Amino acid sequence: MKLDIETKKIEASIDQTGIGWLIFNNPDRHNALSLEMWKGIGDAFEQFNDANDVRAVIMRGAGGRAFVSGADISEFDKERANALQRETYGEVAGRATHWLNKFEKPLIALVEGYCIGGGLATALSADIRFASPDSKFGIPAAKLGLGYEYEGLAKLARVVGPSRARDIMFSARFMEAEEALAMGLINFIVSRDKIQDSCVEYASLVAANAPLTVKAAKAALNAWERGGEAKEVVLVKELVDACFNSEDYKEGRRAFGAKEKPVFKNR
Repeated sequence: MKLDIETKKIEASIDQTGIGWLIFNNPDRHNALSLEMWKGIGDAFEQFNDANDVRAVIMRGAGGRAFVSGADISEFDKERANALQRETYGEVAGRATHWLNKFEKPLIALVEGYCIGGGLATALSADIRFASPDSKFGIPAAKLGLGYEYEGLAKLARVVGPSRARDIMFSARFMEAEEALAMGLINFIVSRDKIQDSCVEYASLVAANAPLTVKAAKAALNAWERGGEAKEVVLVKELVDACFNSEDYKEGRRAFGAKEKPVFKNR
């Protein structure tokens, strides 16, 4: 099922197995993110989050040359030329970032080629990251003279540690996939001819599990990453309680006793 997105540069759909797909479709510019694409990302993830049948989402770039190569610099003179325009641009991009960071379901990034700047920040919002061997990662903000927001750097530091985050930001250098794997920036390196199948296989594995349990686990880990704020810890407890009060918990116990594969219904 194809989702209703205003721009053709973001393609979003849900397949019959409950896996959502989001495609950054701006290959002529290495999938650089334009303002309309940021809006499309927010619209897509809001719909994915509300769709009860979506169990996991895979996002990838069109064309095979890049996941996302950062923000579309060609728009900077028109959309981000000063602080006021930056604020307007930030509201649209901020909504998309909100949904990427607050998305309640497992999110998988399939990276082929360049994953740069805002593209790396987008990939970091994923729970699991697959990359082809020829992928390249970096944040060249220091080469452009632009500032990088706190939350983006905090996420980077949580994933790779503050020392490596400093290296990435200060040097603005590009990293190969092997180095990215060694520092925990990605989870798996898979050849181009197998990476899509590997992502689908992994997403299907996740999708077969109890959605409420996965949701509670993701919320708990996200809360821990952000320092375990009291309100988030309370929310996690509510989500855990919901697991134990669910029909899926009954189904899991039944299937385990009968030595059958459980059929979870997200309730």
